[in-house]
Amino acid sequence: MIPDFNWQDFWTHPWSPRELGTTIPIVVQCFLVSAACGWIGILLIIRKLALVGDAISHSVLPGIVIVAVLFQTLTGPLVMIGAMIAGFVTTLLIEWVHKSSRVKPDAAIGIIFVSMFALGVLMISQLKGSIHLDADCVLFGEISEVAMPGPETIPPQIVQSFIVLLLTIALTLLFYKEIVVSSFDPILATSIGIKAKWLHYGKMAWLSVVVVSAFESVGSVIVVAMLIIPGSFALLLTDRLWKALIISIVHAAISSVLGYHFAMWLNANAPATVVTTGLGLFILAWFFSPHQGIIPIWLARADLRDEMDRSENRREADPTGY
Repeated sequence: MIPDFNWQDFWTHPWSPRELGTTIPIVVQCFLVSAACGWIGILLIIRKLALVGDAISHSVLPGIVIVAVLFQTLTGPLVMIGAMIAGFVTTLLIEWVHKSSRVKPDAAIGIIFVSMFALGVLMISQLKGSIHLDADCVLFGEISEVAMPGPETIPPQIVQSFIVLLLTIALTLLFYKEIVVSSFDPILATSIGIKAKWLHYGKMAWLSVVVVSAFESVGSVIVVAMLIIPGSFALLLTDRLWKALIISIVHAAISSVLGYHFAMWLNANAPATVVTTGLGLFILAWFFSPHQGIIPIWLARADLRDEMDRSENRREADPTGY
């Protein structure tokens, strides 16, 4: 049942002094994760590789489990390296299955990512030792763990997500020209000396890092939506890549704040409500985007039909054209 709506409980209470230690870190973490995922998600969408993002987000699990078993840790650079290797292997396997058989790219993606994810779940079930890796946490995350441990202590998850977001933006700006050319015209990129294939592999490897940084907070399921929805929203509002990247950040901020308030009102999972709020923003853009929205396009077509009818009526009224 949906609780009765109370404006104070919905908006004011989460920002009261007693709740700030929980509200601020969760909202900030949701924003950092959504912003990083949305930023790199745009680079996938413009290459029509959104499903590859889904594949990578699931197939890095074996890499995480192997690192956990070998080094007895679930955090730090070793986990990132394990995820990058798993993401790189996934990309190679998808291309190998597609190019060495009659299997279509989408089918190859489905085969590899489901198989890798199943392997990771199987490995979790057999995980022994002091490391506890919960399958539910992997799937849905546990963002409440970022609650402020002390008045002067920043949760390590937030520090990690902040660094990942900064590096994601920095790497994009560093290779912006190469990314733009290889994304929209791979043949041109190759002809002018840009190593488009290695740029693609690097992008997939860094996608693995972004996904792993989000695992603990939002899980491998919600992160897929965070990879796709902000970028899709931004690309409905503009056809310029740099503007879309900025809009995806704004989308992450709005959906994180509003989504957290909805989570408090409904007593629901915060990452899920953040994604649902982001979906609501996407639907608004889908209907009302000035150039690509359903309603503006419908109105423009109606005006065009009216103009054609008026022109036809004028020709019928004056066949000579004078």
